[in-house]
Amino acid sequence: MADAQGSDDIGAMEPEEARGLRKIIHVDMDAFFASVEQRDNPELRGKPVAVGGAGGRGVVAAASYEARTFGVRSAMPSVTAKRLCPDLIFVRHRFDAYKEASRTIRRIFEHYTPHVEPLSLDEAYLDVTEDLLGIGSATRIAELIRQEIRAKTQLTASAGVSYNKFLAKLASDQNKPNGMCVIRPGEGAQFVAGLPVRRFHGVGPKGAEKMARLGIVTGADLAAKDIAFLRQHFGSQADYLYRAARGIDLRPVRAHRIRKSVGGERTFSEDISSGPALREVLENIIDIVWDSIEKTEAKGRRVTLKMKYTDFQNVTRAKTVDHPVADKREFAGLARGLLDELLPLPMPIRLMGLTLSKLEGAEEPEERPRDEAQLSLL
Repeated sequence: MADAQGSDDIGAMEPEEARGLRKIIHVDMDAFFASVEQRDNPELRGKPVAVGGAGGRGVVAAASYEARTFGVRSAMPSVTAKRLCPDLIFVRHRFDAYKEASRTIRRIFEHYTPHVEPLSLDEAYLDVTEDLLGIGSATRIAELIRQEIRAKTQLTASAGVSYNKFLAKLASDQNKPNGMCVIRPGEGAQFVAGLPVRRFHGVGPKGAEKMARLGIVTGADLAAKDIAFLRQHFGSQADYLYRAARGIDLRPVRAHRIRKSVGGERTFSEDISSGPALREVLENIIDIVWDSIEKTEAKGRRVTLKMKYTDFQNVTRAKTVDHPVADKREFAGLARGLLDELLPLPMPIRLMGLTLSKLEGAEEPEERPRDEAQLSLL
């Protein structure tokens, strides 16, 4: 494994070694919502902060790093968070402030490359194989982007640099907060081998527990299993796990594409079952998914709510209208109605997702690994 301080990076490879490889950066803002609140209110700086509702029905949408040291995490019931951190300060979300910061960050990305694939307000993939400024070094570009973000927004970002999206995303999480990691060609499989499988995007707490029962704790353990074994135990996720354990990811960075659907999902750090807590989480998802809908100018007629129970069984409800969903109010009303249809739940859930589909001019669907579908709120 290598970090940003090394002298050789992806941009400095010999031509024959670099042939066919790409230079990918994954930029992930540090505790984005909470950091914006601390930036705009000096009294919150250096203190444990949670964005979300403070009452008995509230859920943490985002937590500052000061709060995370106490174990506070997103999607955690607020009463649990307050018990872990009695001095926790709750603030209500201000999505206009988060969107404005996100727009500034997006403009910084586009100064270096047109190949930007946003995942949410606070993270994106960049393909800088051929950058607009002719810098040539992916590591140097990532350093400049982080410096410019800090200068223009007073916020910090972490970055991962590698030769594919899967590794770049893993790398961006390696030295958080305000850090950077580079995984060079030839280092991917070794880097992945030493990671706990919980670090693999798409492997949640329950999935990691299932793997542990099968003797799979690290990437090396996963790589030791053949594809037949993985398909037997993990079904449709097997091919993704097989490639990921070897540091393989052939997905391109896709900018400005017309999607078949727009949406996202959240995997909770703790299972949730109460109606009030579920409604609180849904409101957070509605806010961020609608922001994506507005940015992509998507016009769709079908709203789908997806939930995954603790036993990994999925349940979905959908509503199709005879006209494009007009605005956020209508979108939210449809989503809330779908949740009401499912309450009370027969058991707790570990994941909730929301999408808008039947889009005008939609392209054909493509297979996408779970990390691309995740809705990041931190």
